[in-house]
Amino acid sequence: MLQLNFNQLWRYQDEFLHGIQMTLTLTLIATVFGLAIGLAGASLSRSRFAPVRIAIATYVELIRNTPALIQIFLIFFVLPYAGLRFPPFYAAAVALSIYMGAYAVEIFRSGLASIPKSQIEAGQCLGLSKFQVFRHVILPPALRNIYPSLTSQIILVLLGSSLASQVSAEELFHTAAFVESRTFRSFEVYAVVCAIYFVMVLSLRLLFSGFERIAFRWPTRR
Repeated sequence: MLQLNFNQLWRYQDEFLHGIQMTLTLTLIATVFGLAIGLAGASLSRSRFAPVRIAIATYVELIRNTPALIQIFLIFFVLPYAGLRFPPFYAAAVALSIYMGAYAVEIFRSGLASIPKSQIEAGQCLGLSKFQVFRHVILPPALRNIYPSLTSQIILVLLGSSLASQVSAEELFHTAAFVESRTFRSFEVYAVVCAIYFVMVLSLRLLFSGFERIAFRWPTRR
């Protein structure tokens, strides 16, 4: 009969805390750069120049239709042959940023497309510049429309950060494998890690929900 023993895990609490910190840092980096890529890509996808639109569409389709693990492997194992060598953590951060960016492009694109043309023309009639129209007329309501999709994608990046353990990046799942190899308490270790992921995801959802109530308080209709 299986006898559970969590006591052996307590002496590895510093390792678990380090793994949590690295996971959250990896998620934060991928989110910041991914959102920047997404916003830039969505804007460029509306360009009048066909080569630019084709390049953005190719990037999106290529990244969204290949596994994130392969993308991490390509950056960590293949790029050194081209003279670009990244440590494990940074290789995972680059790969996840590119991965997040591809999905963010489509999310932002759908948000920009949801703004009525009449609303944009109204901003132009007020004498606003193109940047001012984008900043004050298009972006705020677009962000509100896509906020649930963006936050869900950030959660998926957090969970997907466990793939970084495959290139020895010291995030939470890598820590779990290390502790399991020392204690041989597989069920206890991965049960604890599962609980930690659950708490992190739940905390992020509560944080995003609170931010949504503060940032998007204006009414949607009269």
